[in-house]
Amino acid sequence: MRLKAFGASKMEKLKSSVMVPASRSRMKLWMIRATTTALLWTCAVQLTALGETWGSRVLKGWPSCLSQESAVLAQKISVVPAHILPPKRIYRNNGYLMVSCNGGLNQMRAAICDMVAIARYLNVTLIVPELDKTSFWNDPSEFQDIFDVDHFITSLRDEVRILKELPSRLKKKVEQGRVYSMPPVSWSDISYYHNQILPLIRKYKVLHLNRTDARLANNGQSLDLQKLRCRVNFKALRFTSQIEEMGRRAIKLLRQNGPFLVLHLRYEMDMLAFSGCTQGCSPEEAEELTRMRYAYPWWKEKIINSDLKRKDGLCPLTPEETALTLKALGIDQNIQIYIAAGEIYGGERRIAALAQSYPRLVRKETLLQPSDLRYFRNHSSQMAALDYLVSLESDIFIPTYDGNMAKVVEGHRRFLGFKKTILLDRKLLVQLIDQYSTGILSWDQFSSAVKISHANRMGSPSKRLVALDRPKEEDYFYANPYECLQSSDNDLVRST
Repeated sequence: MRLKAFGASKMEKLKSSVMVPASRSRMKLWMIRATTTALLWTCAVQLTALGETWGSRVLKGWPSCLSQESAVLAQKISVVPAHILPPKRIYRNNGYLMVSCNGGLNQMRAAICDMVAIARYLNVTLIVPELDKTSFWNDPSEFQDIFDVDHFITSLRDEVRILKELPSRLKKKVEQGRVYSMPPVSWSDISYYHNQILPLIRKYKVLHLNRTDARLANNGQSLDLQKLRCRVNFKALRFTSQIEEMGRRAIKLLRQNGPFLVLHLRYEMDMLAFSGCTQGCSPEEAEELTRMRYAYPWWKEKIINSDLKRKDGLCPLTPEETALTLKALGIDQNIQIYIAAGEIYGGERRIAALAQSYPRLVRKETLLQPSDLRYFRNHSSQMAALDYLVSLESDIFIPTYDGNMAKVVEGHRRFLGFKKTILLDRKLLVQLIDQYSTGILSWDQFSSAVKISHANRMGSPSKRLVALDRPKEEDYFYANPYECLQSSDNDLVRST
């Protein structure tokens, strides 16, 4: 019995000694499996991220665990070339530039292009620009509501660093009101920004520019700077997918009915109040426009002689004058005319003469369904973006006033191959119209004079008019960016 007990005790010890290494082995095996699983999971996550960044071509040929439908979709996507981001430009950051744009959509569009160029040449970080929400249009839209903000940032990463917001430590400082804010001098050369603005950015780390309209000179800039302005305008500032899709829908509907002309009929309340032009208005309407002009303190000119301004060609053409001009130019009366504008001042009463001469008038509100525009209503900049897209694609573009939209669309159509843009000589036209209206000119004489005077005003290649020390009188860079017009897309990238 003692022998048996001893044997049992020995066997128990032996069993125990065998179980300890076996337990350790199982522990090691479990740890290896856990580590391997974690490693494989990490690889899968990294490959997924790569797939999102570089497209499905990176994973091409790998075995798929997707459903048949997903596999078909992946195969369709794989034939689309992957969008490869430009390499980031590495530079020593001199600070942060915040900007608040002012004006309507196209004034802000040009300003954004200028601010990107300035930020790049100062080697600073640009914060995504803030859009104007306090002007006449009272549009609450943010940058990302109108433009594809991610495309804007990534497409320019080889030129300048752009962030959606300030780093947290600096953001808190700005929220407390501890930020240096100022308007830069209008029509300034890039040297002004190097000599006056850059030291302020270095001193305060963050600088806020609270005015952006026409703050960079049209001429006298380096070729690389001018090409960067173009690149931002024509490539980086892409509208949101929602706006782009609605623009394509409007263009498709117009194309289904033949060629179309876009008329930028700038006979709107804000323009008439600002310019002081009251041709064809009733005394009550003229008084209403005057009250509005005095209501906006940043509209500096208050006392305006409407007749003198019209004779100098500084007023938008009225709808009645526009109808006569189109007929004199020989525009087919059966062509579709898309009116790119907000509400015409005076409503149907003022548009009647134009509608009688050109019955195929359409607007986005009549071309598209109310449900299509429900997200755009009360957002004038988004509505203007739709007009911009349609204007670019039209067979003919005719602005009745040389405002910001007229100029920026003109320049963009030049970039797209000098598409036909009729630039009206308003000073001459009102003289001819008055002579025709009083019987001094017959219709044939009037029409002939209009055609001859506009034969070379069709948006063909030309150089900008330069007026030294008088920038307001020279041609606007964005209306005729000729430094970029013979360039391919690749040529818009810096040569150095």
